[in-house]
Amino acid sequence: MTLQAWLAVAIFVIAYVLIATEWVHRVAAALAGAVAMLLIGATDAAHAFFSPESGVDWNVIVLLIGMMLIVGVLRRTGLFEYLAIWAVKRARGRPYPVMVLLVVITAVASAGLDNVTTVLLVAPVTLFVCDRLGLPAAPFLIAEVMASNIGGTATLIGDPPNIIIASKSGLTFNDFLTVLTPIVAILLVVFLVLCRWLFRDAFRHDSAKVSAVLAMRERDAVRNPRLLAVSLTVLALVLAGFVLHSVLHVEPAIVAIVGGLLLLAASRLDPDEVAKDVEWHTLLFFIGLFIMVGALVNTGVIDQLSQAATQATEGKLWGTTLLMLWVSAGLSAIVDNIPYVATMSPIVADLVHADGTTQGNVLWWALALGADLGGNATAIGASANVVVLGIAERAGRPISFWQFTKYGLIVTVITVAICVPYLYLRFF
Repeated sequence: MTLQAWLAVAIFVIAYVLIATEWVHRVAAALAGAVAMLLIGATDAAHAFFSPESGVDWNVIVLLIGMMLIVGVLRRTGLFEYLAIWAVKRARGRPYPVMVLLVVITAVASAGLDNVTTVLLVAPVTLFVCDRLGLPAAPFLIAEVMASNIGGTATLIGDPPNIIIASKSGLTFNDFLTVLTPIVAILLVVFLVLCRWLFRDAFRHDSAKVSAVLAMRERDAVRNPRLLAVSLTVLALVLAGFVLHSVLHVEPAIVAIVGGLLLLAASRLDPDEVAKDVEWHTLLFFIGLFIMVGALVNTGVIDQLSQAATQATEGKLWGTTLLMLWVSAGLSAIVDNIPYVATMSPIVADLVHADGTTQGNVLWWALALGADLGGNATAIGASANVVVLGIAERAGRPISFWQFTKYGLIVTVITVAICVPYLYLRFF
């Protein structure tokens, strides 16, 4: 590698250590790292802000702003309190069944929506439930964001890396359903069992608080029926736009921001008040992270790592599949899985073409499973993780990097390991 590439690696490692140790705030660390990358010339304005391959992914940023505006309006209708009371009543106030219900809802919703949208909608419900039942919010939020990453793996539209893979490979929506949905269903069941063990200390409840919530009526939580009706209509249109974006030829980011601005205009609320609900510091963190990862892509670091890993298997398909699965999981734990998959896709396409058989498509599935599930390993491994950490911090329930990661590493290793026999039995 060039001196510039080594400097880029050093800057990324230092920023990552600062984020992981929390010696400085993660936003400051990410932005400082981005500035350093620009100063050493590892990236420039064109690559950092305008390149679709290696710069800031404005589609993600704009989609987040749009959905945060929608959530900001919905929060003022009482919908989240309504859903929280409903969930608690269904689970009779018992903490573990409450977690199971929220995790399953999150996973299923993430298969039909992108996982960032799902956690934006579910997190406020979770915070309300935990407040009323006197439960620690962190275990519930961590479980939900991991469920969103697992559930999003199931479909073409559930996780952004899957969309990239589909466009590069020619695999269809039904291909994703038939290959990935069965293993995701298995992983979700395993994850629910893991939750009972990992978060066992969080399942202590106060009977008096449970009784108080069970005595509440869901309808009483709705504060503005008119605004709720308008909000749900706009949300339904946005979600339909997400599902049909390939038919309508409109990017999900455009759908989200149009929906957010339309709802803000129709709500008659003070725009300044709603804008306060946008997680601006989370967006700045994403921008800093995107620039740093883009610099690694721009200097060829990620490309060299990926090629070295694939060459190590000497063309053996099963060996390449295993390496693709685990290397993808490992790298997606460190860098956001969107730029990683964008970088790896051309390499995988060459490997599949060189294999010359339909069996070679197993490499695409190994890439998808590794990248999507590897996002659970650390607090910055997936976009949904960063969003939930921002929501928790804003609500006064901060989740540290290591608090998330100590659970994430266990979940990632177990879920990725389960994929190994599945891929072998399915394709070999």
